[in-house]
Amino acid sequence: MQFLVVVLAGFGAGFINALAGGGSFLTFPSLIAAGLPAIDANATSTIALFPAQVATTFAYRSGLKKSLEDPRIDGKMLAIISLVGGFLGAVLLLATPEQFFERAVPFLLLGATLVFALGMVMPQHAEKQLLSATGVLVAQCFVAIYGGYFGGGIGILMLAALTLYGLKDIVLMNSLKMLLATLMNATATGVFLFSGRIHWLEAIILSAGSIAGGFAGAHAGSRIPPLYVRLFVIFIGFALSLHFYLKAF
Repeated sequence: MQFLVVVLAGFGAGFINALAGGGSFLTFPSLIAAGLPAIDANATSTIALFPAQVATTFAYRSGLKKSLEDPRIDGKMLAIISLVGGFLGAVLLLATPEQFFERAVPFLLLGATLVFALGMVMPQHAEKQLLSATGVLVAQCFVAIYGGYFGGGIGILMLAALTLYGLKDIVLMNSLKMLLATLMNATATGVFLFSGRIHWLEAIILSAGSIAGGFAGAHAGSRIPPLYVRLFVIFIGFALSLHFYLKAF
């Protein structure tokens, strides 16, 4: 039964990550329920979801090409920052006491959700970039470090940041979000591989489920009205913030 819960959590995580992000909030609790310590669960979840992120990014390749052609997006710099930030975040996680790690999660996710919700009330016709070119890169530094540190709700945080960059098309935003999140997890995965905290059986089961869920989510994401996707993001963000706050406190 434990493994069934883990594989279902993997499928749901892949699906949610393709639509809005926050999939690790399904995999992380499922691994905790399976008996893993919190930091082990986080590292195992990151590695398990990485193949699905690669597969989902490939599924979004047409939208990704369009998003990288946007003059507001410096794709090369954002990619470099995502790689370096993911590495730094992973190293920081391994140096963090577990109790502090657990208490920080709900506040990090809540902040990201509030920023994304604010983006919904901005004029939908406006294409104004709310951050300067330098501001975009600085914001991405914080996003990338968080992505390597925990990654729970990283998709929500990425969509919030992309809203501040001036992007409005949810399909294109999802495409760029998947690429940058994948790069963050690429270096974080490299750190975790040598940490001794990976539970490989659970990681393989999660990975198989999340790959299937990622393709299903990418297929559904291009057909769901943008408003529904945004409301879904906000609902997941607030619900998971409350869940982890109650759990930690």
